[in-house]
Amino acid sequence: MIAANTLSDIAKLVDRTGIKLFFVLLLFSFNMTIHGHQVLYLPETPLFNEVVRVSGGTFTMGSPENEWGRSGNEGPQRQVTVSSFYIGRFPVTQAEFQEIMGRNPSSFRGPNLPVEQVSWFDAIEFSNRLSIREGLTPAYTINGNIVTWNREANGFRLPTEAEWEFASRAGTQTPFHSGNTIGDAGWHSGNSRGRTQPVGERQPNAWGIHDMHGNVFEWCWDWFAEYTPGAQTDPQGPASGFRRVYRGGSWRFEAHQARSAFRFGNQPHLRTNFLGFRIARNAEEYPSVTTPHCLEQTVEFAFFRW
Repeated sequence: MIAANTLSDIAKLVDRTGIKLFFVLLLFSFNMTIHGHQVLYLPETPLFNEVVRVSGGTFTMGSPENEWGRSGNEGPQRQVTVSSFYIGRFPVTQAEFQEIMGRNPSSFRGPNLPVEQVSWFDAIEFSNRLSIREGLTPAYTINGNIVTWNREANGFRLPTEAEWEFASRAGTQTPFHSGNTIGDAGWHSGNSRGRTQPVGERQPNAWGIHDMHGNVFEWCWDWFAEYTPGAQTDPQGPASGFRRVYRGGSWRFEAHQARSAFRFGNQPHLRTNFLGFRIARNAEEYPSVTTPHCLEQTVEFAFFRW
């Protein structure tokens, strides 16, 4: 077993020796029960965003009609299969956004606060710039207000709505990954003290992902539309629309609006102090699982130098 402080020491050694890591993938094999998914831990500094590898699987997307606080656009429920992907353990922070974009538009200031006042287009541009910096193929082609996603590209991107909900649930079917109530899992209008809070301070889900309930809403790739019934694989939403999806709730909204199934959308140019984003990436495929399952896994440690 590798202790957490060992990884921290590695990161400090890298910084002391001046080695610049754009992407280093270390594989350590040991037994760990993590509901069939892999957690990739990175050094906890403002310029490192930890990334979780989520193994592909099938889940029930949406909410049942009797779920507390449910909106009509959360159904009909259907079986959705997603391929493996990486997703940020935290929303993108202000320090990270400043590092890549050279500016910080946020209303509430702090390096470890989630960036807000960012449009969907800002999140797209950030993803491409980060990909170029890391030597990856950008996921998006931008032509004015027209954005095309190259699904085969290995660069950073926004999660799809289905990927976001799959990662939020982490094998659960309750309103929150913490159960039927939000508890200590997220920031909402009842506990946020009227502002965003530093990322990673609330209870993570079973896959080690923080802030999926509250703090800031998070942009997703999809155009907002009513769900279509029937099983789907890697849905990306409609080909066009007027509003882009955001998920997760925020410091300004009530707890029931931070449920895993809650969905909303707005014009992609919108910038507001309750809306941010987190990054995702394609991942290589391992044998898929249907959640929930508990398996012994190999855990990967990936360092992304931002």
